[in-house]
Amino acid sequence: MAAPDQSQSQRFLTLTLGQEIFAIDIFSVREILDYAEITRIPQTPEFMRGVVNVRGSAVPVVDLRMKFGLGQVERTLNTRIVIVEIRRDDAVSVMGALADSVKEVLELETDRIDPPPRMGAAVRTDFIRGIGKHAERFILILDVDKVFSSDEIQDMSQLLGDVPPAGNASAQAASDEDFFR
Repeated sequence: MAAPDQSQSQRFLTLTLGQEIFAIDIFSVREILDYAEITRIPQTPEFMRGVVNVRGSAVPVVDLRMKFGLGQVERTLNTRIVIVEIRRDDAVSVMGALADSVKEVLELETDRIDPPPRMGAAVRTDFIRGIGKHAERFILILDVDKVFSSDEIQDMSQLLGDVPPAGNASAQAASDEDFFR
């Protein structure tokens, strides 16, 4: 009698930054938006592109390419803003992650995910949760809680206040119709 299959899988949203494929745990993703106008906030780091209107709430947006030193995301038809939930202590904050494109929801077997490589003290890899292997390519799996944990991002999130899980009905009704045309 064969032993039962003990492999487990995890689901990730894959996105591109330049030529590289990254993944975010699907349970961290709240929604995916087409590119929308981003309002720049003065005196913020360059990778902090500003805020975007999400149903009447100002949500901070980080350019992931700039954060990782890969250049700047250029606006195209495929550019997306991935709205993610970040957990810090008992609080949940909402942030936008600007990406060149969003590919697919991918299921990876846990045995196909390796821990991040050790690259020495000079190279930070703490924001990489693991490296997945899929179709002969490596996919860098991000730990969103650590990607968005820098002091600059936390300061921006606190400045704007945490975004509630659902906007109030009057603000949402007034903004949804104009914003999503």
